[in-house]
Amino acid sequence: MAGSESEGMKMEQSRERFANEVDIALAQSARPFAIHNARKVDARGVAEHYWIVSDGSAIIATGNRDDDFAAACASVGLDADAAVGADADSGSVSSAGFGNSMTGSTGSVTDAAGCMMTPGYVDIHAHGSWGSSFDDGVQGIRTARAGHMMHGTTRQVLSLITNPLDVMCANLETVHGMMSARPDILGAHLEGPFLALSRKGAHDPECLKDPLPEYVDRLLQAAGGCLRQITIAPELPHGIDAIRRFVAAGVVPAVGHCDADYATAHKGFDAGAGIMTHMFNAMNGLHHREPGPIPAAVEDPRVTIELINDGFHVQNPMVRLGFGFAPHRTAFVTDAMAATDCPDGHYLLGALDVDVIDGHARLVSNGAIAGSTLTLEKAVQRAVLELGFTPADAVEAATLTPAKAFGFDRANPVTKQPLGLLAPGYAADVLLLDPATWSVTHVWCDARPLR
Repeated sequence: MAGSESEGMKMEQSRERFANEVDIALAQSARPFAIHNARKVDARGVAEHYWIVSDGSAIIATGNRDDDFAAACASVGLDADAAVGADADSGSVSSAGFGNSMTGSTGSVTDAAGCMMTPGYVDIHAHGSWGSSFDDGVQGIRTARAGHMMHGTTRQVLSLITNPLDVMCANLETVHGMMSARPDILGAHLEGPFLALSRKGAHDPECLKDPLPEYVDRLLQAAGGCLRQITIAPELPHGIDAIRRFVAAGVVPAVGHCDADYATAHKGFDAGAGIMTHMFNAMNGLHHREPGPIPAAVEDPRVTIELINDGFHVQNPMVRLGFGFAPHRTAFVTDAMAATDCPDGHYLLGALDVDVIDGHARLVSNGAIAGSTLTLEKAVQRAVLELGFTPADAVEAATLTPAKAFGFDRANPVTKQPLGLLAPGYAADVLLLDPATWSVTHVWCDARPLR
C-alpha cells in the first residue's frame, strides 16, 4: 500500500509540474518554429516529406520541397540546417521540453524523422481529466486541461454539468475569467439544465428545468460571451423558444438528452440548433416508424454530429454506421469526466457519486453511464487502428469538423487564426504522432511547445 501511495504522489506531482509548465508556456510570447521531414495528415489528405513554418503567430508556409523550406525558415529568422534530430535507435523525435535544445532564443527547427504530423485536436464536449472537473474552479480547469493537452487536445470547449442555476452561473464566470490568458480554452458548453427527465443520463434530476426566458437570460449574462454551446431537449415547453434566444445571442444550441420525435427535432434545427449532442446516447434511437431526432440531424447539412468513439458508449458496428451517416459533419468528442487518465475508483460528477471500473464510469445510484474516460488521442487511434477509417477521415473528425461547429475553421474573434488544418494562415496548433501507434509525442498550441 505504501508503495502504491508513493507512486500516486509522484504521479500527482508530475502532473502538477506539467500543468505549471503549460501555464508558463501559454503566458510567454510565442517564437517562430518549423517542423520538417514529416508525414502530414489532415482533412485535406496525406502528404510525405512535409514541412511547416510558423512565424510565432500562425502557420505561414507549408510544402515538401527542401529549397522552399530553407527559404521559409530564413524569412522568419530560422536556420533550416539547425534541426533537432531524431533518436537514432528508436526513430522517434528527440523529447521536447522547456529550456532544452529544441527551442533557442529565436525559435526552433525540428526534424520529425518521418513521424506523422496533424493539426492539434479540438474537443467540443468534455468535462474533465486527471482527477479534476471543469466545474472545479480555476485549479480544476488548469489540471483537467493539462491532462487533455498531454494527449494532443490543444483546444477545448469546457463542458459544465447540470447543477443549481447559481452554481452553473458561477462556473460560467470562471471560464470567462480564464479565457483571456488561456488560448486553449474556447469557451463553455452547458450540458443542462434544460434536459428531458426521461433522458437525463448522469445529470441530477433535482436541477433540471424548463428553459424559461429568465433562466436563459441569467446564463447568458453570467457567461459574458464565453458560452459556445448548450444542450437542450427541444420538446420541453420552452425548448424551441430557448433555442431561438440562444442563437440570437451567438450561442450554438445542441439537440440532445431528449425524447423528441422527428418533427420536433427538425423544428429545433430549423430554429438554429447546430449540433447533435453525442449521437445515440441519451436520446430515443432509430425506429422505422418512429424515426426520432437522429435522422433529423443526419438530413440537415447545417448540423455537426457528436460521436463518442470509445466502443462503450457506442459499440464499434454503430460507430462505423453512424460515422457514415454524415461524412465530414461527424465530430469525435470524448465526454470525458474527471477519471480520465486515472486509475479505476470512486469519483464525483457534479454532486453525484460515480464508480469507474475497467475504465467505464457509471453512477453509483442507478448504474447509468456517467461520461467517459476517453481522450481524442484514443478516439483517433481507435478509428484508424481498430475500425479501419482512413487517416484523413479520422483526423478530420478530431480537428476540422469540431472547429467548423463554431466557425473556428475561419478567422474569428475567439481564436483569431482558423483551426483544423496544417495550411498557411491557420493557427500553429501541431502534433507529432508515432507512426505505428498513433500516440501523441509532441504538442504545439498557439505556436508554443508544450510537450
